[in-house]
Amino acid sequence: MSKNIVVIGGGIIGVSTAYYLQKEGYNVTVIDKSNMDSGASYVNAGYITPSHFIPLAAPGMITKGIKWMFNASSPFYVKPRLDIDFLKWSLAFKKSATKAKVEKAIQPILDINLLGRDLYEDLKKSNDFNFHYDHKGLLMLYKSDKVGEEEWEVGKKGIQQGLKVEHLSANEVEQLQPNTNLNIKGGVYYHSDAHMTPGVFMKEMISYLEKNGVVFYKNETVTDLDVSSEKITKIVTDKREIEVDEVVLAAGSWSPQITKKLGLKTPIQAGKGYSINVKNNTNITIPAILCEAKVAVTPMEGFTRFAGTMEISGINNTINSKRVDAIANAAQNYYQNVTISNQEKENATCGLRPCSPDGLPYIGKSNSCKNLTVATGHAMMGWSLGPATGKLVSEIIADKKLSLDIASFHPDRKF
Repeated sequence: MSKNIVVIGGGIIGVSTAYYLQKEGYNVTVIDKSNMDSGASYVNAGYITPSHFIPLAAPGMITKGIKWMFNASSPFYVKPRLDIDFLKWSLAFKKSATKAKVEKAIQPILDINLLGRDLYEDLKKSNDFNFHYDHKGLLMLYKSDKVGEEEWEVGKKGIQQGLKVEHLSANEVEQLQPNTNLNIKGGVYYHSDAHMTPGVFMKEMISYLEKNGVVFYKNETVTDLDVSSEKITKIVTDKREIEVDEVVLAAGSWSPQITKKLGLKTPIQAGKGYSINVKNNTNITIPAILCEAKVAVTPMEGFTRFAGTMEISGINNTINSKRVDAIANAAQNYYQNVTISNQEKENATCGLRPCSPDGLPYIGKSNSCKNLTVATGHAMMGWSLGPATGKLVSEIIADKKLSLDIASFHPDRKF
């Protein structure tokens, strides 16, 4: 008899997991507290990022975070607050931000990003989907020599890892990206990266899953879990009870609310990111990160998205206009032909990215619960790692050989 599997969370990780589980022949149900048309999986930069092999918890981030703490429009803003979970997470982040731990994290982060890119390309080639996918690389654009040197040091690490990376002058960037009137000193160009339009993919994937028997319970909140002999037997929501054989936790920033019900510790802080969509022609054809401002730029289907900032301020969807203005100002400063209207800024959206203290996702079974597979904590790489995580989860549950070593992502790891 086929197992009944419930996936808690309907973002990119949840729907990707549902896809690979239904391919294995399981009965799959997805529960999400939203209507599944907003949030981080819809407002992100749409990057598939082998270039992002350095975790967020890197040396120097603590110093920058303290400096930026007093500037609400800074690229990385941490709102100080007396919250025990936040304080424990901050301490774990500090412990993780060492050179040795970053070096150890590079290979597993790169491996899972490359797997994610391969799986997106497999999906694109299938007859089931017609989503937007472009493999044009990623430009790291910088204004100062100091930042340029820092970015090229990372680029050289990328070359050592087998990626194709080039250090370009401002003129060379202009040749790649003409008619944008760039105000930069140069750029580091990763050929490895690709980009998408997230909302298009999410809509297609959900439609495909519904047609293929996956059940969706939207606008529904998990309120309790029945546990017997270290196994979840029933999921209780505000609308129904569901008997389960296996459970996948893919609830993003809300995941700790679920694991606490099981007595498990899954340190996560919500990292809020903002995005602005510009529909007039910007002439931007290659995705870029504006290094000093930490703003991501993506040419999407019918518009250009300017996204960015990391705001650690708890679970809330409050739009901070100062942070929106900072993204718009950076965009117009680097791309001098770009104009972002007040209306476009007023239409800005935000999403909450689940950040682990060490910058690595949680993927795998917890030792404390036999039929729970955790799939969360992907931070800014959630979009890039969606299919890879879904594939790995399906392999875990089907007891198949894993596509890659996931020891670094163990949900019970200590900080």
